[in-house]
Amino acid sequence: MLILAETNYQLVPTIALICNVIVVTGGTIIFFKHKLIPWRLTIPLVLVSVPFAWLGGYTPINQFMFNTILGSSLLLAGLLMLIRHSEVLETAHWTETKLGLSFLLPASACLGMLSGLVGIGGGIFFSPVLHLSKAAPSKNIAAFASFFILINSISGLIGQSMKHAGSQLWGELHVYMWLFFAVLIGGQIGSRLGVQVFRPEIVRRLTSVLVIYVGIRLIYMVLRAPH
Repeated sequence: MLILAETNYQLVPTIALICNVIVVTGGTIIFFKHKLIPWRLTIPLVLVSVPFAWLGGYTPINQFMFNTILGSSLLLAGLLMLIRHSEVLETAHWTETKLGLSFLLPASACLGMLSGLVGIGGGIFFSPVLHLSKAAPSKNIAAFASFFILINSISGLIGQSMKHAGSQLWGELHVYMWLFFAVLIGGQIGSRLGVQVFRPEIVRRLTSVLVIYVGIRLIYMVLRAPH
C-alpha cells in the first residue's frame, strides 16, 4: 500500500519491517510463555534464514526490480492464504527427515532474503506449507511463523540500516511515526475482533483479497513502466 501511495521505495522495506516487529512481538512473547514455539523445527530454519535476511536488507535494488519482486510475492502470498487448511491434530514427521530438511532449509534461506529485501515476513509463506504438510499442530505453526517473522525482520532491519547509513532517508522515517502507532493500536483491535467477533477464516480471506489486490496493482505498475 505504501508503494501505491508513492512512498519512496527505498524506505518501504524499513517501514514494513518495523511494522512486522510491532505486530508480531506481543504474539511471540505469548507463544513463548505458553511454550508453543516448536524449537526443534524453528532453530535450524531461523539460523539459516537470519544471515540471508541481513543480506537482503543490505542488498541495493532498483525500483523496477523492487516492484516486480514485491508484487509477485504479494500475489503468491495472497493465493496461499486462500488455501483452506483444517486444524492439524496429528503431525507428520517429514520435517525431521533428510528430504524434509533439503526442502525447508533452502526455502528458509530464500524467505529470509525476501524478508530483508522487500519487507515481507516469510512466515506468511511458510504457514500454508507447514499446515498442508502437517509439520506441527496449528498453534505451533502460528508460533513458529510469529517467531520467524520477528527474528528475520530484525535481521533485515539491521541490513537496511547498514545499507542506508549516513543517508538522508533515515530523516524521513519520523513522518511515519503515526503509521507505527496506528499499526500498534490496529493490531490490538484486530486481535480482539478476530477472537470475539469475526471467525479467523473470514479475517484470513479478507486479508488475502487485499494482499492479492495490492500485488496485482504493483505488477500492473511494472508492466506499464517504461523500460
